[in-house]
Amino acid sequence: MTVRTRRTVRSAGLVAAAVAAALSLTACQSGGKEAAMEKKDSAASTAASTTGSGGTKSEGARTAAGKDQIREQSGSPANAGAPKTTAKKGSTRTQKLVDGSTAKIQKLGEQHYRAKIVNGGSVLATMETKGHDAGLDANDMFVVLTLGGEVHSWMGGGHQGPGTFQLAGGWTAKVKKLGELRYQAQIIGNDGVAATLKTNGHDAGLNANGVYIVLSSGGVISAHA
Repeated sequence: MTVRTRRTVRSAGLVAAAVAAALSLTACQSGGKEAAMEKKDSAASTAASTTGSGGTKSEGARTAAGKDQIREQSGSPANAGAPKTTAKKGSTRTQKLVDGSTAKIQKLGEQHYRAKIVNGGSVLATMETKGHDAGLDANDMFVVLTLGGEVHSWMGGGHQGPGTFQLAGGWTAKVKKLGELRYQAQIIGNDGVAATLKTNGHDAGLNANGVYIVLSSGGVISAHA
C-alpha cells in the first residue's frame, strides 16, 4: 500500500508540473503577440506623426514649392535664355552700293552688325553698329548701317558745317564744330530736337524714321529718304 501511494503522489506532481508549463508557454505566446502588436501600432503612429508634422514627405513638398516661388520671384521662367530671333550669329550677306562697290554685312550679335565696303577685292572701309546706327562718308558716297543690319547708300547732297541746313524728310540739322574732327549735329523736327549725332574721329549715321542721315568727321552732313 505504501508503494502505491508514493507512485500516485508522484504521478499527480508530474501532471501538475506539465499543466503549469503549458500555462506558462501559453502566457509567453500571448505576451509575444501583444508586444508585437504594440510595436506595430507604435511604428504606424510614428510614421503618421512624421508625415503630418513636416517630416520627409512634407519637407520635400515645401522644398519644391520654395524653388517654384524663387523661380517666379526671380523672373526666370523655364525657357529663359532662348534666342529672340532665328538669325544665326556670324551669318554674312552682300549688297551692292550706289557707286558699284559691295557691302559685306555680318551679324555679330543682337542689333550688332559689321559692314565691310569692298571694291576690286580691297576693303575700303569698315562700319559697325554698337548700340546705335553707323554712318560713313566714302568720297561723297554716304552709307548708313542700321541696328537691324540694313544698308542704305546714296551719292551727294552734302552740306559743309558749321551751320543750319534743311534735310530730306522735313528735318533740320544744326551742325556745330566741337574740335578737330569733332562735330555735333542736332536733328530737329516739329517737336524739337529728335536726335543728336556726334563725330569723335569717325563718321556717324542715323535712321530717322526712314530718312538716312550721315555726319562726317569733317563736318559734312547729308540725308536721303
